[in-house]
Amino acid sequence: MPTVTVPDIAGPRGHLEKRVSIIDAAACVFCREGFGGTNIDMIAAQANVSRQTIYNHHGDKEKLFRAVVRDVTERINAGIFETLATFPDKPVDLQADLSTFAVRLMRNCICNRDGKFLRKLIQSEGDRYPDLFADWRDNGPARVWSALAARLARLALAGHLELDDPDLAARQFLALINADLQIALLLGDDIAPEELARSADNAVRTFLRAFARRS
Repeated sequence: MPTVTVPDIAGPRGHLEKRVSIIDAAACVFCREGFGGTNIDMIAAQANVSRQTIYNHHGDKEKLFRAVVRDVTERINAGIFETLATFPDKPVDLQADLSTFAVRLMRNCICNRDGKFLRKLIQSEGDRYPDLFADWRDNGPARVWSALAARLARLALAGHLELDDPDLAARQFLALINADLQIALLLGDDIAPEELARSADNAVRTFLRAFARRS
């Protein structure tokens, strides 16, 4: 039986709005069904568009998956760099200021909707389809590590930290602020504000034991 192409159910929409709608719908379906279990019809139904519209905007399923990973990575990066702009370059209380920054970073970038989307996709599909995450590898963690390392290096230059390798310190800082939340994040749980604060305090305390400049 030939496939019947239906018109977009929601009526005319702008090109950008429709593209974003398809990306968001695809992220939901890929997270729910996995890459292998997803087809274009599922995404079309979720996005309230025709399957032909998806092909016109994104091509096949693999290209759409890559677009989802790329778009979500870009949104996460935008949130991270906006939060990095609030990094305490001139701390009054180093531990308290870094803890407050860590809470912002987790809340705005790691525990938000996009962070949950990307984490779920990587956990479920990363080992089976590693090449689909090339954009994330190239433009995600490495850029964040480098940007955070530069800010930690400025703290060291100002006499607050002792760092032999700012890049290593940046990776360890990010690992520590997630350490207490690993199970909850793996399960997709919502993290209460007090849990974020407690995790940040523990992380910064441990980080400063290793890197704070001794009198």
